[in-house]
Amino acid sequence: MKYYILAGEASGDLHGSNLIKELKLRDAEAQVRCWGGDLMQAQGAELVKHYRDLAFMGFVEVLINIKTILTNINFCKKDILQYQPDVLILIDYPGFNLRIAEFAKKNKLLVYYYISPQIWAWKQSRVYKIKQCVNHMFVILPFEKEFYKKFQYDVDFVGHPLLDAIDNYRQEAYNHSEATKKIVALLPGSRKQEVKQSLPLMLKMCSKFPDVQFCIAAAPSLSAEFYSSFIGNSQVKIVYNETYSLLQRANAALVTSGTATLETALFGVPEAVCYKGSKISYWIARQLIKVKYISLVNLIMDRLVVTELIQDDFNEAQLETELQTLLYNEQRKLALKKDFMELKSKLGGAGASAKTADLMIQYLKQNAQ
Repeated sequence: MKYYILAGEASGDLHGSNLIKELKLRDAEAQVRCWGGDLMQAQGAELVKHYRDLAFMGFVEVLINIKTILTNINFCKKDILQYQPDVLILIDYPGFNLRIAEFAKKNKLLVYYYISPQIWAWKQSRVYKIKQCVNHMFVILPFEKEFYKKFQYDVDFVGHPLLDAIDNYRQEAYNHSEATKKIVALLPGSRKQEVKQSLPLMLKMCSKFPDVQFCIAAAPSLSAEFYSSFIGNSQVKIVYNETYSLLQRANAALVTSGTATLETALFGVPEAVCYKGSKISYWIARQLIKVKYISLVNLIMDRLVVTELIQDDFNEAQLETELQTLLYNEQRKLALKKDFMELKSKLGGAGASAKTADLMIQYLKQNAQ
């Protein structure tokens, strides 16, 4: 079978790589062409474009880069038609992928969607386009199956692939020597815009907590020079490709919204979720977003488990207070540990990538009959 896989972010590259691995175990003749990153390429996929060339966030940033985005979309359409895959597999990244899904359906191509766009948060009207253009949807959050059911669209809940990624890491990890200082992990995002908005304020905590070692989990797509421009003379470490190693050792974490909030929780690390966007982007988002929380942890638990410091609440005083609590309040740490265990049980158990690959192969065989 010929597979064409589209992932536009670092998390999509991770989950796409694990899916490719499982598909190849079940399909010895699998050929994969993809938009993604180094991890998908390492699994033998032919990489067309790297996600670092696709990552634009926020309404203003998208408008500024609209010409580049449209050029990418047109190139992608031509490349898909030339490749003629047996199935197009989309991974999250809705602004781009839903346009491609519509195009693929018009050209009578089979379309699978792995990891639903967060349409339950905003733009719920997109569910109608998904119903029309996507042959099968594979969701990873427990509440998503019920969400789609309200729109008479049956989807497959496969569990969350992060459970496998983290369990696999822990099996391979080596034992670290005991750190002499407490460690705070800084996860300021994978896009330049995110990092510019959040990292400077996170780094102000260095002077507030001089006995703590702060470490930045760097995005592979951003240079060390870029991060160094924010650090100055502070003794902050930058680590590449070691996020899980850092989380395994961290005593607390400051994390932007997104997949990283869930990864941090699954490692059992007390965290605060921090987010600040441009004033215009934030104002527009406030009018459109239909959920109570921005953190996946809180959304899955359906209650406030981790503190969310958003926009004006993401300030020096509140961040210092919250970090003090995360590092030194034993009652708070115990409560979070209990909540994180419950969170893990809600995510559907291990084997998400394998379950998804099994279902995809099953549906492909049914389609071929």
